[in-house]
Amino acid sequence: MNSISTPISIKERVLVTSALPYANGPIHIGHLVEYIQTDIYVRFLRLMGKQAIYCCADDTHGTPIEINAKKQGMTPEQLIAKYAKEHQQDFADFQIRFDSYYSTNSDENKHYADLIFTRLNEKGLIYQKDIELTYCPSCGRFLPDRYVKGTCPKCGAQDQYGDVCEKCNAAYATTDLVEPYCTVCRSAPKRRTSKHYFFRLSAMAEKLRAWLDGNASLQQDVKNFVFRWIDDGLQDWCISRDGPYFGFLIPGETDKYYYVWLDAPIGYIASTANWCRQQGGTAEDWWQSDDTDIVHFIGKDIIYFHFLFWPAMLMEAGFNLPTHLQVHGFLNMGKEKMSKSRGALLTARQYLDMLKPEYLRFYYALNTPAKLADIEYNLQELRERVNAELLDSIVNYLHRAASFCNRFLDSQVDAVQEDETTHQVDALVAQAIEHYESINLRDALRAILEIAGIGNQQFQEARPWKLVKEDPDAARAIVSKAVNIARILTILLKPVLPDLTERYERILGEKDLTFRDIGWHFAGTINQAEPLLEKIPELTKLQAAATTGTSPAAALDLRAAAILEAKDHPDADALVILKIDLGSEQRQLVAGLKKHYPVESLPGRRIVVVANLKPAKLRGVQSNGMLLAADHDGKVMLVDSSESPVGTPLTFSDMTPAPVADLDIKDFAKIPLQVVRGKITCEDKTLAGASVDAPDGANVR
Repeated sequence: MNSISTPISIKERVLVTSALPYANGPIHIGHLVEYIQTDIYVRFLRLMGKQAIYCCADDTHGTPIEINAKKQGMTPEQLIAKYAKEHQQDFADFQIRFDSYYSTNSDENKHYADLIFTRLNEKGLIYQKDIELTYCPSCGRFLPDRYVKGTCPKCGAQDQYGDVCEKCNAAYATTDLVEPYCTVCRSAPKRRTSKHYFFRLSAMAEKLRAWLDGNASLQQDVKNFVFRWIDDGLQDWCISRDGPYFGFLIPGETDKYYYVWLDAPIGYIASTANWCRQQGGTAEDWWQSDDTDIVHFIGKDIIYFHFLFWPAMLMEAGFNLPTHLQVHGFLNMGKEKMSKSRGALLTARQYLDMLKPEYLRFYYALNTPAKLADIEYNLQELRERVNAELLDSIVNYLHRAASFCNRFLDSQVDAVQEDETTHQVDALVAQAIEHYESINLRDALRAILEIAGIGNQQFQEARPWKLVKEDPDAARAIVSKAVNIARILTILLKPVLPDLTERYERILGEKDLTFRDIGWHFAGTINQAEPLLEKIPELTKLQAAATTGTSPAAALDLRAAAILEAKDHPDADALVILKIDLGSEQRQLVAGLKKHYPVESLPGRRIVVVANLKPAKLRGVQSNGMLLAADHDGKVMLVDSSESPVGTPLTFSDMTPAPVADLDIKDFAKIPLQVVRGKITCEDKTLAGASVDAPDGANVR
């Protein structure tokens, strides 16, 4: 087992936060790495007797919210309300419990954003200057960071966003990108000048260095990153954005808004204020108090913002700096970061449709060390480790101890006398607690699994099912020790598996156990044992396909094609039979085009074909695929592929295709294809090599 990590010294009152999920899409299992880790830590603190509150919120501002809301025919407020409801339900179903889950689009957030801006301005840390920005003439707007992509100017990694490189973690301006392009329309943006507000981050270098030097709890590998940035020279930070923009206007301005990265972390304070309004007190009681620690959990992609911008704002505005920032790596699927924007995505809801939340909570804890490291999501490994380590080693032992006591010993348990086994277990309990304190969940679980191993070995070697006939008192001692070990395991596992351990508490006849209740004194009558959790079954092909992590459109095999011949369907007034050229082959399709296009006008047209659709008979005629067409107000418009050679595979931007063989028409219908500026889109991705003369928002089928 690894050596003991350094515990983080925490006061009796602790405010814990997770980074705010963006209200522009669903929660996916990559997000859940952080929220499960944070929830485990908060539950541990409470079990240790700390007054810990867990505050979070939806991050609701920015151009992507405004654009997506317009695309869906909603107001931004309606869009963020939709995702707020979905996010909170997903978190609740994964047993993640917040004390306050709020929104950055709130009066409290506006109040503290204005307060901090004003205090920084009064100190001379805010100024204005003209700067060049990326402007998309086609879209008619200045482009925010995440709507520009290009090559990183630092390391040369391609296809990086306009604010930070996911490969080398460098931060930069959108105008620094090499060969940038607009992610909405794919055109090259221009540079335009606009006056903006700046925060003098460059003036804060030595104060930030002193704060980092004086904080021994921060992960050293992360501090080394930040020191390099300080050594290279900090750049002043642009904290405003031009309209159109969904967010808070800067005081005194009519078309300048706070940059989302200014008001988003202030959401931590606003969420605290929301909790205080319900419980009493003010946010300042937590953010300006000497008896409170603040702990942030964040991903490694936002280190720059949380280790430089955020503490610089806090220290100059008179708020407490975080005591600790716990940085975790990415969740990778096939060595690629789990990301909606990059097409590698398994949503929280998709996971819950297949598997129980306990499995993922346990699997993440098993793979989360204190140091900064990525996690690889592998469904087969998850199944094997959960079945072997959670089910076989722990859950089976809990059930075995209780059910044996029910069956042979009238459900009666005696207190346990100290011996070598109890001392071994006590030492492992101490290790598990120290690892929890260090946010080293992996080694905490390793210690817990060692305890379960000791219990299993002793129970098996003593064979109480035989001993009970020969020496009932000796059998009672063995089983009583087993139940006491099971009780200790239950308490230690409460942060990781809250619902499961609560059910076992009921079997023990106890409630609300804490780490202070760990010991060998448990005695009395227990209740009837019941099954706690079943094993993960063999994975079916359907489950395997559902966890490939691809965006919905990646299931499509789209090809540029040409219509060679067209004729009427003999038994259907609306259908035509088409002979098409796919380059490497010719096929027959049946399509409902007769009411929209003269049959004689169809030969020679260039179309887009879904080549992997399951063959079907339409009114007795075989159709081997289908063509794409936009549908708006009852009018059908063919998608055109004349800009691509016949037979060319057509793919969506930033997406690795993963075509599903014999795609069912019902599954195809679930893929959200729409028209935006004459292009076919799926969520925020654009199909290259094809276009359609249809209004924005038209559905494609």
